[in-house]
Amino acid sequence: MLLSLPQDSQPVQEMFERFFATESTTARVRAAEPVGFDPALWKGLVALDAPFMRLSEEAGGGGMSLFDATVMMEQAGRRLAAAPLAESLVALRILGEVGGETAREWINKVRDGETVLTLALKPVTDGKTQLVPGGAVATAVLVLDGDQLAIELPAAPLEAPSSLGGNALGQFTPGQGTRLPLASNADAAAIYGAGIEEWKLLTAAALGGLADEAVKMASAYATEREAFGQPIGTYQGISHPLANDIIDVDGVKLLVWSALRDLADGTETAGATVSEAFWWAAKTATNSVAHALHTFGGYGLTNEYDIQLYHRRAKSWAQALGNPESELVRAGRRLYLGEAAHLPDPGLVEISFETPDTGRELADETRAVLTAVIDPARHHLHDHSFEAFSWDVHHALGKAGLIFPHWPEKWGGRGADADSTRASYAEWSKIGWAGLPRGTTGLGGNMIQKFGSPALQDEVLLRMGRGEITSCLGYTEPSGGSDVFAAKTRAVRDGDDWIINGQKMFTSGAEWAGYVLLLTRTDPDLPKHKGLTMFLVPLNLPGIEIHPVHTFMDERTNATFYADVRVPDLYRIGEVNGGLKCMASALSEEQGGAHYHYQLHDMLNAITEWAKDEERDGMPFLEHPGTLATLARTHAHARISEGLSARALWTSIAKEPDLAYGPASKIFSTQAFIDLSAELLDLASPGTLLRGTTGLSVVEKGYRHSTATSIYGGSSEVLRSMIAERRLGMPRSRG
Repeated sequence: MLLSLPQDSQPVQEMFERFFATESTTARVRAAEPVGFDPALWKGLVALDAPFMRLSEEAGGGGMSLFDATVMMEQAGRRLAAAPLAESLVALRILGEVGGETAREWINKVRDGETVLTLALKPVTDGKTQLVPGGAVATAVLVLDGDQLAIELPAAPLEAPSSLGGNALGQFTPGQGTRLPLASNADAAAIYGAGIEEWKLLTAAALGGLADEAVKMASAYATEREAFGQPIGTYQGISHPLANDIIDVDGVKLLVWSALRDLADGTETAGATVSEAFWWAAKTATNSVAHALHTFGGYGLTNEYDIQLYHRRAKSWAQALGNPESELVRAGRRLYLGEAAHLPDPGLVEISFETPDTGRELADETRAVLTAVIDPARHHLHDHSFEAFSWDVHHALGKAGLIFPHWPEKWGGRGADADSTRASYAEWSKIGWAGLPRGTTGLGGNMIQKFGSPALQDEVLLRMGRGEITSCLGYTEPSGGSDVFAAKTRAVRDGDDWIINGQKMFTSGAEWAGYVLLLTRTDPDLPKHKGLTMFLVPLNLPGIEIHPVHTFMDERTNATFYADVRVPDLYRIGEVNGGLKCMASALSEEQGGAHYHYQLHDMLNAITEWAKDEERDGMPFLEHPGTLATLARTHAHARISEGLSARALWTSIAKEPDLAYGPASKIFSTQAFIDLSAELLDLASPGTLLRGTTGLSVVEKGYRHSTATSIYGGSSEVLRSMIAERRLGMPRSRG
């Protein structure tokens, strides 16, 4: 696994970050309008050999990877570079691949810093005009006409109409100038097609950089601008949309990286992932910059403020190809109808989302244990509720040391590294075994390892690791909701014991558990977050009652009551009034990367199988554009969810600064689960209304289950505030 910028790519990022910061200032961008071309910037790019990065070394270029080209384009997007860089990168790479005297001649022409070679983004037909990015300043346009690849020299400079984003759009009418043939065969069409796919990834990377910069500009403004006596960033109506946006921007990079990884591996989904990355980048740039502009209020509408420059280009760059939504349909055809795509060779791609071979060994062992013990007819697979828990599966995993593989062997684990543990847990999800008590027990166990006394560790940790006992969480109270630090359950010292009185709500898994991780108030005179103490309370003590509470998700939770419960001090975790420290540790684990992409894939598979045999309006339902777009949109969200979850883990493995990456993963994954389960329910209705365990009923079940995911494990509102503060540097927006 590697989800940081590779070491060899860091100089590329640093060089172009400096270059564009110096040579593509907003003053220069403004000066380049209305056409949207900065001749000095273009000469500087040529001097750096930037347009020749993707040209092979044999043809006189840099022979650099597509990954490094996206790194450069991200910086170009961040600074709104007024030059047709993506188009020239692709056009020159195509010339190098086609070869021949004409190609070599034009490669050399571009080196003079005056010649601009751009690319027609769609095959041409003589007499049919199309808008070409960079065409307004181009010396020549690379075109595909039928199966002929050629360079066309316009008879006169192309008309440069006033446009939304000033990206030097030119009105190009093929057939009116001089046509210089390069190649005329099926290979030429394939090379051109691969070039357009490459352009999509380069443009997606640029849009990601643009959106990232706009969100950070808005965050900085919201931190400085005051209204009603405090910075406007303290208001969740401002901070929460920006928190959502930065998560989506991360999704752009991760989806571009996923596409590059797929291309390098030659996976069947590579073409679809390219289309999804382009669609997602266009959508994210539009939404993010709109929120950023809104943050500036009326000032954002004025020409003097830079945010409007980003707002206009967020739309115009991608739409030069056409409606980005059409890429969803194309992705759907590639995923579900087997449509072939001509794809570029990306070169070296070091980014990896996969577990190394050492992790694979533990994953294989986990799958073997689960396969041996699970009976699909008896165990409730793909049922994400505590009532689906089964002791025989839990015991088998515990005996093998696979409930908490990362725990030390002395406490029932395997001492496994984080990557191997992730791979092991992924097998649970792939098989469909939720085993929810693992999560709640793990929170308590990890907390006890850090803050529990040796006596408490000896009593419970090995039994937890072996699967003999589980624990549940006693955080939430009826009047507190997500504000767990408002806990009123009292613990009063009585010699070597504590007397606990109070009530907890949503104590899920208490019916299985031997212990409850209980947050109590031990000093009502201190500020609410300072007067708390954590206990691991045995649930068999006198004075404890567990009352079931049933939900519409077919999931049981519980209300638990504590009346004069005498608890020895042995069961205290951490210092008296030190519950906040324990909670912070637990919350960072509970709010780690989510794995709801597995449920999205389950629903996708169910609908795809059904749609193959369903007919609507005289044609297979699977072939309807609306069906394909919905399925591809779900697939893209699942890929992003998976990437965000992996990134949260990678941050821990690499010991990089954690800028609330776990909360970001959970927010995106849960919201995608909620939104897309509703879309899929609509798509295949009315069959998706029926309850059951197979077929379309998987969608109905997912729809009901999704509702709760934005609540437990940290509500999305609290997590958005954390992201705004830790990732965007905005002021605290919680009381």
